[in-house]
Amino acid sequence: MAEFFFVSDLHGKAQRYAKLFQKIEEERPAAVLFGGDLLPSIGDIDGFIDGLFDRIVSLREEKGIPTEFVVILGNDDPRKHEGRFLKADSSGIIRYAAMRRVSIGGTVIFGYPFVPPTPFFLKDWELYDLSAYVDPGNVPPEDGHFTVDIERRALRFRTILQDLNDLTRGHDLSDAVMLFHAPPYDTDLDIADIRGMMYDHAPLDHHVGSIAIRRFIEQRVPRLTLHGHIHESARLSGSWSQYIGGTRCLTAAHDGSELALIRFDPDSPDGAIRELIIC
Repeated sequence: MAEFFFVSDLHGKAQRYAKLFQKIEEERPAAVLFGGDLLPSIGDIDGFIDGLFDRIVSLREEKGIPTEFVVILGNDDPRKHEGRFLKADSSGIIRYAAMRRVSIGGTVIFGYPFVPPTPFFLKDWELYDLSAYVDPGNVPPEDGHFTVDIERRALRFRTILQDLNDLTRGHDLSDAVMLFHAPPYDTDLDIADIRGMMYDHAPLDHHVGSIAIRRFIEQRVPRLTLHGHIHESARLSGSWSQYIGGTRCLTAAHDGSELALIRFDPDSPDGAIRELIIC
């Protein structure tokens, strides 16, 4: 049995990272998967990234712990820092999985960081879902702020649905793990705390996940999908796990002060468990 850890939406919180690395030292998982929104929103972000990589190197070189780290970024992580993660990937410190396929032992993992349009203005990791449509209250991707150069006009013709088809074309996903930032639409994993709210007299849908990701799971049936993004979903729905057909879908997003840590065996995802660790 190869145990993996999954975490998401740590947002640079030092206490959560400290507890995570403590658990890594104690349990020595084969891999830790990060589901995006890893970085702090203020302060010395480059210094934070350097410290994270130094911790990983220390685990291996000083403590002999060979845990692999598989990383995607999320919609709150400025893309201008992506080059640091790509460089760490080329140095063997992490496995950067955004829009990539990586293998850990015999487990194949596809990483996908983009989310459907949100009300927020940072758009580095946002795309239209199925077509150029935006729910009431949300900002179109091309109208927001970017930290890297991008052809805004091209965003109207790129969708999450197209991306997922391109990323996985020709691959059998029956044994694969999909590492997403966004959750699938109309599930226990995508409920936002906006039930009953209105925008310009239009009711807001409290299910804010991706329809494209939902359809992708239904059609391609990966073994396991991992999600984050909507912090309050597990509290509001009472569930951090849901099946879509034969696929188990898990969220590590959490809106409390604890570290939400999911442990799973990629060969037996039915046995996955979540622990809320006091920080």
